[in-house]
Amino acid sequence: MTEKLRSHGRKAISASFKPRELMSDERLANVWTAQIITLFPDAFPGVLGQSLTGKALKDGLWQLETIDLRPFGIGKHRNVDDTPAGGGAGMVLRADVVSAAIEQARKTAQADLPLIYLSPRGKPFTQAMAKSLAAGPGATLLCGRFEGVDQRVLDHYGVVEVSMGDYVLTGGEIAAQAMLDASVRLIPGVLGNAESTIEESHSNGLLEHPQFTKPADWEGRATPDVLMSGHHGNIAKWRRAEAEKLTAERRPDMWAALQAQNPAKKPVKKG
Repeated sequence: MTEKLRSHGRKAISASFKPRELMSDERLANVWTAQIITLFPDAFPGVLGQSLTGKALKDGLWQLETIDLRPFGIGKHRNVDDTPAGGGAGMVLRADVVSAAIEQARKTAQADLPLIYLSPRGKPFTQAMAKSLAAGPGATLLCGRFEGVDQRVLDHYGVVEVSMGDYVLTGGEIAAQAMLDASVRLIPGVLGNAESTIEESHSNGLLEHPQFTKPADWEGRATPDVLMSGHHGNIAKWRRAEAEKLTAERRPDMWAALQAQNPAKKPVKKG
């Protein structure tokens, strides 16, 4: 059973309730919306119902709608897939089934949401994409299964394929949760301190500098003196230098891109 949403109270789906298709009077107006087309609606909100994203969900800073593919299946057994044309292993989600689910999502959406298919052959998901999604009205995420989705439905709707990395999962649900976590946390009000996103990894083309806390000395390893100095200017310089060093060592691709933007920047010495 799903908690009744009240627009005047800005309540959203609680993590303690299973999400389902929302009734029209349950949807919050002008709230960032995630629509998930999936064979496993009970997988949501999952980890998104915990911590800051879960609190933001309860507080109505964003809302979640799952659209179950199974009811759109064909025949008595509600088949959603069939064998690949031309032969081969596995099964493929049918175009007519997926199309019906997409049409349902469009019918219930309060805005023109980007339609994204979580796919290992898609363009890599980046922090810039997360920022772009967070700045918009939300997103409709299509979670594939088996060997994927009939290409015709992807072409028909101009679906954007996005990959979370160079690996293959059994389905798009985990990838969808990762994408939503990266995006939802950037919605104003979700994080307690908005400044925490400014210097984190990938926010400015660099990996984040190392972090330290108490105790000042642990197992013979001391917190760098500069961080204990109280000199904010020196601390900022140290953090920038460490971020550049880490990026050059661990992500030469990112460092090369940063240098291309600023040719005058001197290479960082490794080690």
